[in-house]
Amino acid sequence: MKRVLIIGAGKGGTALLELLLETEKMEVVAIVDVDEKAPGLHLARKHGISAASDWTSWLEKDIDIVIEATGKEYILEQILAKRDRHTVVIPGTVANIISELLYEKETLVHQFQNQTSMQELIMNNLHEGMIVIDDHETVTFVNKRAQQIVGVPYENFVHQPIRKVIDKTRLPQVLRLRKKEVNQHLVLENGKKIITTRIPIIDSNDHLRGAFAIFRDITEVVELAEQITGLKEVQKMLEAIFHSSDEAISVVDDQGIGIMINPAYTKITGLKEEDIVGKPASVDISEGESMHMKVLQTRRPVRGARMKVGPNKKEVLVNVAPIIVDGKLKGSVGVLHDVSEIKTLTNELKRARQIIRNLEAKYTFDDIIGSSNEMTLAIEQAKVGARTPATVLLRGESGTGKELFAHAIHNKSDRRHNKFIRVNCAAIAESVLESELFGYEEGAFTGAKRGGKKGYFEEANNGSIFLDEIGELSLHMQAKLLRVLQEDEVVRVGGTKPVPIDVRIITATNANLEKAIMNGKFREDLYYRLNRLPIYIPPLRERSEDIEAITHYLIEKLNQDYGRNVTSIAKEAIEYLKEYHWPGNIRELENVIGRAMIYMKVHEEIILREHIPKLGLEKTEPHNQKESILHVGYENRPLHESLEKVEKQIISDAYRKTDFNKTKTAEILGISIRNLYYKMDKYEIDKKSMQDFS
Repeated sequence: MKRVLIIGAGKGGTALLELLLETEKMEVVAIVDVDEKAPGLHLARKHGISAASDWTSWLEKDIDIVIEATGKEYILEQILAKRDRHTVVIPGTVANIISELLYEKETLVHQFQNQTSMQELIMNNLHEGMIVIDDHETVTFVNKRAQQIVGVPYENFVHQPIRKVIDKTRLPQVLRLRKKEVNQHLVLENGKKIITTRIPIIDSNDHLRGAFAIFRDITEVVELAEQITGLKEVQKMLEAIFHSSDEAISVVDDQGIGIMINPAYTKITGLKEEDIVGKPASVDISEGESMHMKVLQTRRPVRGARMKVGPNKKEVLVNVAPIIVDGKLKGSVGVLHDVSEIKTLTNELKRARQIIRNLEAKYTFDDIIGSSNEMTLAIEQAKVGARTPATVLLRGESGTGKELFAHAIHNKSDRRHNKFIRVNCAAIAESVLESELFGYEEGAFTGAKRGGKKGYFEEANNGSIFLDEIGELSLHMQAKLLRVLQEDEVVRVGGTKPVPIDVRIITATNANLEKAIMNGKFREDLYYRLNRLPIYIPPLRERSEDIEAITHYLIEKLNQDYGRNVTSIAKEAIEYLKEYHWPGNIRELENVIGRAMIYMKVHEEIILREHIPKLGLEKTEPHNQKESILHVGYENRPLHESLEKVEKQIISDAYRKTDFNKTKTAEILGISIRNLYYKMDKYEIDKKSMQDFS
């Protein structure tokens, strides 16, 4: 490294110092000037270089080059006279030329650096990747996007053979063939799919300098195209399902304009696609309001709304739900059900229910609503009973929830995973009750099935059997039941061999068994067998504080049954309910709440006092009741048919008068509960149909 002394710290000397500071081959050991304020002296001190006012002493310190930057001839002559023969002296004029040349060089270098930086900035901000190789197949440049796509960092990319970085590259072939390749597909080792163009670099003298590739990641594009293809297939499948569905479906947009219907919809309504699509949602309704518009206004689904549609005024039930995508309402979809078909299915279901027993207990203690002292005591007693094998006798008025307790006791016991058989002793004719309970052998009677049949007790083996209305059993059946309780075995009708059973027995009655014993209608020994764990379920009038909680539970239940959106009940309405004595108990309360909800308007959500029907706080007899019962007249029909019509009318009126309480109905008509069940089944009298058409 050459040691340099600069004499003169003015403009020229300062410029030379700045240039020499950037070179590694020369070391400026000092700069000299008689002016202490010269800019070159300040710059020298800043960089730790000696700044002096006398240059003569420095010539003795092994100076290789002396640059005279003062431009004064006499100083140059003094330097030449005193210098060592090995020291090179550069005059001021030469120094100025060198300074200008160095400045020009620096300016050009700076411009080149700016251009290079700009090019790299542009290359690195391209969305496409770019790789450049020389004629030896070595990478000389790679932009940031290429690093991201290939997944290789800069230091492992540049100065590496291109095949080491990208094994499947065709840049070497482009070099060898000197031909470009446009829009070629390539799958990288990391799974990325790219489309690339490769071009050889040939100078003006036709010399091959290298090659470069520009490429774009099309992985997302390919995946999107595959998704779109998949979505089209899904759309076609959904359209096929939509049009092949037996459910009548209509769809409207967020403005209530019809978008599409399926063939099943056309079949029910009698309207074609051109009658619906592009038209308001109400165009198909002949009676009633548009549930599509209601759903679009409230953003809530509607279930079980009745209306008539089409030119033939077809009666239908409608379920409509909003279509919400990413929180935005896009329209609604509705499904129509033909009421006539529903009625047919309902009748079939009723017949099936007479044959098929429900073998599972549906309710638990969580379903029993009530926090009054009386109800809490009954629940605690029932929980104790569930943990023991003892026979339970549930006592209470009709409609208090005895069957609910029976379900809960079974589900709380260690038999909960086995069958739960329910038997209404009053609903089965005396002639077949024994065979139903205990089963029968083949040939036991005319019509007996081949191989015989298990009775309910055998079906309930290892589980529980619930005998409701136990007080209605005849003395003969009481004796049979007593034997089952004593021996833990049954004998089928027509058989002699006892069948051992392990059954938990839960019984229920609303009758006064003690009075029945005194009247000789109930066996005292059976009473003591059944009365091991009696549980009294209080009537609703004795726990009026539970009415509000029970009402809210019933509202939720009836919302699902009726397709309504009732949210609560007003305080005044609750107080009115609490004033009533509820002879029909919870069953009657459910009936009252159900009727209130039926007569509420569609948009109403709170049950008010005026919605609740009169509860008999002011009892009045209809002035025309007698007339309604007896006004039949001769209608050109046999006598027995007219008598049956009158009997059906009387039973229906009595059933309605007692708020659908079968026990009280049998009492006021002076017939047995079993006889009432028989007649109601004969005349197809049931609570739901009477509510629907009342």
